This record gives sequence, structure tokens and C-alpha cells, in this order.
Amino acid sequence: MQDLTEGVARFQRDVFPAKAELFAHLATHHTPHTLFISCSDARVVPELITGTEPGDLFVIRTAGNLVPAYTPEADGVAASIEYAVAALGVKDIVVCGHSACGAMTALAEDHDLSGAPAVAAWLRHADASRARTAAAGDVPALVRQNVLAQLANLATHPSVAKALAEGNVALHGWVYDIPTGRVADLTAAGPAFAA
Repeated sequence: MQDLTEGVARFQRDVFPAKAELFAHLATHHTPHTLFISCSDARVVPELITGTEPGDLFVIRTAGNLVPAYTPEADGVAASIEYAVAALGVKDIVVCGHSACGAMTALAEDHDLSGAPAVAAWLRHADASRARTAAAGDVPALVRQNVLAQLANLATHPSVAKALAEGNVALHGWVYDIPTGRVADLTAAGPAFAA
């Protein structure tokens, strides 16, 4: 906890004053351009990877960067997606998986999750990803297939489907490689790019 309180002190002393004008603007304006859905993994920091400023990204972080397909029941992920698309009008949605993902590793290697029943239940949202992955135990392939499956799930959300039909939003699937800092864009024809 000491690290966090020291971090707050550094933020208030060094960062905030240098960006005071930005924060004054953000106090009355909330207009992120991108919804960024990534894993909860502490090694994946969307703002750092993308070099963005506060206010640029609307971020959802879930274990395994999973996006459940739309259902009419109350769901925090669905509510955040709907708010970002329908209320904030984001123009891009990125689903970003990453190397060495614990959730995908657990699925690829059939880890015993009986001691973590909530995790096991949550990871069922990756069943389509597992089905799309040819080789059992291939974590990198599962990570890639999972990003693509979550993009398909995103399109089931009414706000996203409407924005896609109207040409108001674009979907992007990325995989971040932790040891190299490289980002592969699975939805672009070009090669991987540096973050």
C-alpha cells in the first residue's frame, strides 16, 4: 500500500500540475474516441501500450478479455459497452488479448479450476474460442482465436450492431506480446506493429 500512496503523492506533485489544463477540460468533457477491452492482467496497461492521454480511452478489463454475447439480463460488461457506444459515441472498439494470458493458459492446458468456481464459470465465455483452436495446449493460438471470438460476441450487442450497420464504429482485434512490446492487429492485412 505504501507504493500506492507514494504514487498518489508523485501524481499530485509532478503529473497533475503538468497536465492541469487537460484535467480541467476533462472535468466537464468525457469524449473518449476508443473503447478498449483488455484483460485484467496487471502487465497489460492500455494507456501505456497505446501512448494515450487521460480521457482518450474508455476501458473495460475482464479476465481473459472476455466479452459475453449479449443477453437482456443486467451485466456490467454489456452496460459499459452500451454506454461507450450509444452515449459516448466511440468510433473504435479494440479487443486486446496478450501473451502468457493466465485465463487462456488455464483453458488451453485444462487446469483444474475447481477451487475457483467463479473463474471457471466466467471462462465458459471462451468456449467458442476453444472450439476454434485446432491444437490443444496451443496458448498463442487460443489467445488469437479468443480475440476474434470476442469481436463476434461484441457484434451481438444491440448498440454495437446498430453502430456497425450505420458505419459509426469499427472493430479491431489486437494481441499484445509482453516480452517484446509488439502488437499484432488480427483485423488488418498488414504486419504487426510496435506499440
